[in-house]
Amino acid sequence: MGGCAVNAAVKQVATPVTPPYWAEACKHLMKKDRVMKRLIPQFGEACLETRGDAFVTLARSIVGQQISVKAAQTVWERFSELPKRMVPAQVLRLKVDDMRAAGLSARKVEYLVDLALHFENGSLHVGAWESMDDEAIIQELVSIRGIGRWTAEMFLIFHFMRPNVLPLDDVGLINGISQNYFSGETVSRSDVREVAAAWAPYCSVATWYIWRSLDPLPVAY
Repeated sequence: MGGCAVNAAVKQVATPVTPPYWAEACKHLMKKDRVMKRLIPQFGEACLETRGDAFVTLARSIVGQQISVKAAQTVWERFSELPKRMVPAQVLRLKVDDMRAAGLSARKVEYLVDLALHFENGSLHVGAWESMDDEAIIQELVSIRGIGRWTAEMFLIFHFMRPNVLPLDDVGLINGISQNYFSGETVSRSDVREVAAAWAPYCSVATWYIWRSLDPLPVAY
């Protein structure tokens, strides 16, 4: 799965917030699913965290697209040094050459600028997102260049900590289900949905543990 691990040295690090439903979700999953019963105890107190900044979360997800976690972290650290604060108005003042020198492709520079413009010009209903359902938020986000359904789903999981997101396009989820439920055999979307039927209403939590089964280090945005 894509994304970059949070580095304490990055500017504007906020105190992480964890989901209030996590313990209840773990109890539900361990009761309903034999794999979860085995996986969940392996990771102790670790759980999903959010740092609560919508723009930074989305910017990090764009930076991390189609490159390794390690490469994404390196590029993010360089990029985050450019603006005084990682806010849309400051990003819009950056020079393209400086952004490219930080390791961003020309396309990712365009995507980050478009993201900042959407935040600045009021075309996103950021203030209403908290009360909107998952699908409505996804539809707003995919109007931004460089943000597809997968990125929007990562945002719902990592920013809003929505409990029941099932990212069917996520390679890590597909691989993890293949390894944990099908002895490594290739799985289809319908296989994923069938496995996840037992997870509801906590698909996000189960997905997080499937990711951990592949890589014990939590990913954060």
